[in-house]
Amino acid sequence: MKKLPILLIFFIGLLNAQKLTSNEISIINQGDINTAMPIYQTTDSNQHKTLLSISSEADPLDPNTAVLVKRMKESLLSTDGGVGIAAPQVGINRKIIWVQRFDKEGTPLEYFINPVIVWHSDLQNLGPEGDLSIPDFRDQFYRSKVIQLEYVDLKGQKYSEIVEGFTAVIFQHEIDHLFGILISDKKEKEKNDSYKKVDAYQKSDVMKDRR
Repeated sequence: MKKLPILLIFFIGLLNAQKLTSNEISIINQGDINTAMPIYQTTDSNQHKTLLSISSEADPLDPNTAVLVKRMKESLLSTDGGVGIAAPQVGINRKIIWVQRFDKEGTPLEYFINPVIVWHSDLQNLGPEGDLSIPDFRDQFYRSKVIQLEYVDLKGQKYSEIVEGFTAVIFQHEIDHLFGILISDKKEKEKNDSYKKVDAYQKSDVMKDRR
């Protein structure tokens, strides 16, 4: 019985940690909330710092999260052929992404809150990637062919699914953004032979980073 208050305090603390800051709320609600948010670029030093920062979990039940999800979709739709976007790319370091599902009929756009890759195949494919936040950059990267993903929706409902092919590549790319990992930096480290592989897809590693 004595442990119950401690558990309650821990739970309340977790909820508070997920709350959006006043600055984040201001960015999300700036201007017409039905329109696209500007996409951050590495060419701007302040925006680049945001893109390199590790994101925190989002509260799916916060009304501001719903606004952010909606505006992120508009931002992606405003691009010339973009297939995915992560919240840091619109200035919010929270774990939210949009992905175009080429593995589904009609290739719909879908959002994912607090996505985690809990497993990925050792088998990899090499393919081209670009980034909405990195002008005039495109290169070849290895990505796992199959991943298992866990995430929640705006109602807090949890889901798990297995994704493969090009859609799995998009997921890996966007989830990299949530860890402040940019493809240009990854490629530069590889060229300098100083690249240290960071496995951002295992829950245990994520939890270690959060301690």
